[in-house]
Amino acid sequence: MINLKNKNIIVTGASGGIGNSIVKKLSEFEANILATGTKIEKLEELKSNVKNVKILSFDISQSEKIEEFVENATTQLGGKLDCIVNNAGLTQDNLAIRMTLDEWKKVIDVNLTSTFLLSKFAIKKMLKNKSGKIVNITSVVGHTGNLGQANYTASKAGIVAMSKSLAIEYAKKNINVNCISPGFIKTAMTDKLDEKFKELIISKIPSARLGEPTDIANTVLFLASDQSNYINGETIHVNGGMYMPWQTKFLNY
Repeated sequence: MINLKNKNIIVTGASGGIGNSIVKKLSEFEANILATGTKIEKLEELKSNVKNVKILSFDISQSEKIEEFVENATTQLGGKLDCIVNNAGLTQDNLAIRMTLDEWKKVIDVNLTSTFLLSKFAIKKMLKNKSGKIVNITSVVGHTGNLGQANYTASKAGIVAMSKSLAIEYAKKNINVNCISPGFIKTAMTDKLDEKFKELIISKIPSARLGEPTDIANTVLFLASDQSNYINGETIHVNGGMYMPWQTKFLNY
């Protein structure tokens, strides 16, 4: 049975739909959570409605302040860090020939570089505990590519490769580094999609539906728990069968 009592966990991107669901699920299993994001009103609402949650507003694009953030977050959690869930990210879509260098760099810096730095400074804390869990949220398109998302797909694929390297480096220190690769999940972003395009997406998913934020949260719960102690450097695909690693051809739109 999963029990996260006395486990201290940082969740980034907690003010979004998936991050919000992750925080609620971890709280159900008695984890102590430091939720961070850029929408302070959403964080305040989360703190009011969910037990064992502390909040800290932070923009992970401020790479020079990430070490200080991890230090402050760990202090708020009582001085020990057991797990970090790197969920925050952004998109700035454009066709490659139109994509500006700023659009490329911003997405790479926020999604990949910041995830590396958050992991790096979390690992330093975890080494003191002689154990820890890092859960990085990637994306199905990091494995398949996607139209107009050269920057985003590169950042998400980079997280997968980086996570494998970190897993190799720190497995002997009882630190597990794994990824979750969501498919199309019901969020405020997918709610804005044209209905015909949404139907087209669903037609390509064997499960014939979009995923729920709880589908991702349940997988985070598993990877954050002791139930996953012998899993390291892996990516769990949560996409309703839309993409499977053994497939040689992606279901094209």
